[in-house]
Amino acid sequence: MAAADGGMYRREKAVALRGSCSALYNNLSVLPRRPQALAYFAAVRGGTVHLVSAAADGLSASHRQLQAKEGGLPGSASVLTQMYESDGSIMVYWHALDAVDPPPAQAVFARGIAAAGGRFVCVGTSSGLVLVFDVPGKGTNITLSEVLEEHCEAITDIAAELSDSPAGAADLVTADDVGTLCVWRAGEAFALLTRIPAFGCTCSSVKLWKGVIAAGYGNGQIRLYEAATGVLRAQVHAHARWIYALDLAPLSGKLLSGAEDSFVHVWQLGLDPDTGDVEIEHCHSECVTDTQICGARFCDPEGSSFAVTGYDLSEIIRYAQV
Repeated sequence: MAAADGGMYRREKAVALRGSCSALYNNLSVLPRRPQALAYFAAVRGGTVHLVSAAADGLSASHRQLQAKEGGLPGSASVLTQMYESDGSIMVYWHALDAVDPPPAQAVFARGIAAAGGRFVCVGTSSGLVLVFDVPGKGTNITLSEVLEEHCEAITDIAAELSDSPAGAADLVTADDVGTLCVWRAGEAFALLTRIPAFGCTCSSVKLWKGVIAAGYGNGQIRLYEAATGVLRAQVHAHARWIYALDLAPLSGKLLSGAEDSFVHVWQLGLDPDTGDVEIEHCHSECVTDTQICGARFCDPEGSSFAVTGYDLSEIIRYAQV
């Protein structure tokens, strides 16, 4: 591993939130809107999603709060999946899974979400199930098409390869609380391609890029696996404490990591055309003083800007490449 010339980033004007952020893995989502020079940011606090649309200069912002819908019968516990229009104005679908006699003191939740195969949205649950929703190109006739049952522990994160992939390649990777990874091919029936066994540490965040899985762990490591075979290709002791978030810029191969140690790192991934080896180089670091980072996302597909959230922090901190 070596330092790469990935460009320096500088701190930009922060985006205020009407509330603070919970200490949840990957607690930030970003949807860029280039024609309007806007970006949508979303972060969670308890049962509330804080949604902010902000201009590139950070001087104007519009706020919306989405509350968890009450579902299920009175006195029953429910896992709810809700799908909205991108600006949060209209809820187009919701799905409830009633918990059947969960063990005492065991939390029931949905965690991890990704779009795969051009028409599917996959959602993880505390029981280890992965729900596959078939989302039509038009209309709101969303259906639960499949339930993937390969995991035995709570799902922590789900990631998908968004670009067109060759036949037989991986489309989706799912991770759980003990660190097991499952790699899938999306389709009318999802197919398990490989299973990467746990090694005694939670995998809190995963990403998939050009057939490479980037996985962040509770011991501060980032591990890079070959998605098709599950072979470990590289590992980096990236952080001193638990990694809470990873993100990948698909056009450049930049990898973003954020952790409990208050640091955000930018890495450059690459594939050696001759040997096929996976390469990772360090590009940039930022320290958000006295902040437990819980979310980190690039704001564009090139990775020229990124945003960060922190536990109990009431703003989204933004950085742009100089």
